[in-house]
Amino acid sequence: TYTVAKKELDDLEKWKEEHRPGPVKVVPQKLGGMESEAQARQKQQMMLMQSKYQQKHKREEYVRAKKAAEEAEILKMKAIQREKAERLQVKKKQQEMQRREMFFEDQYYKTNELLNRLDLGLPKSDSCQIAAHGPESTAWTRSHAYKQALQEDENRRLEEMKQEQRRKTELMEFKKKQEEEARTRAHRNEQRSYLQSLFIFCCILRVNNAFLDRLQNKTQHNGNDQPGYSG
Repeated sequence: TYTVAKKELDDLEKWKEEHRPGPVKVVPQKLGGMESEAQARQKQQMMLMQSKYQQKHKREEYVRAKKAAEEAEILKMKAIQREKAERLQVKKKQQEMQRREMFFEDQYYKTNELLNRLDLGLPKSDSCQIAAHGPESTAWTRSHAYKQALQEDENRRLEEMKQEQRRKTELMEFKKKQEEEARTRAHRNEQRSYLQSLFIFCCILRVNNAFLDRLQNKTQHNGNDQPGYSG
């Protein structure tokens, strides 16, 4: 068994030796493309700066979007609170109007009752004189005066509501104008920040290019000074 195993191993080694791959012949080629080392470094630095600028821009966009969402949520809450306050104010006005109507109605009945009592307590001559005018005319005059007072009060309340609505509209227009101006200023600041970043990037790129040019010139000068250089 040992002999058979040893023979198989020898045969395997012999087969490997016979089928060993020969030397690889590759035609020499120039690697790295047509760009020089300085151009490759410059391109790499530009790509790195562009990547950093994109990441910074994305972070700024995220911060702006988050801030805008928070401001929108705050404005929404303010609008809800303002709507609740307006509803409460309208409810209070309606209750006040109901109290006034009840007060005027009660005042009217009390006044009418008092006048009726006075009519019953007058002498006959005065009673005849009032009867000449007629009870229907007196009741109509009272009713007309009461309705006219209610109409004047209603007109006054409507005018107050119109003025309040006008003030609210003017306030909303003023707030809208302020928000538009704030957005315009933010857009201008964003453009100014972008131009400043671009200017800084160009300055850094110019300094790097000048450094690489000096380094390349120095390398070429050192190579020319080496012994055995044929020019």
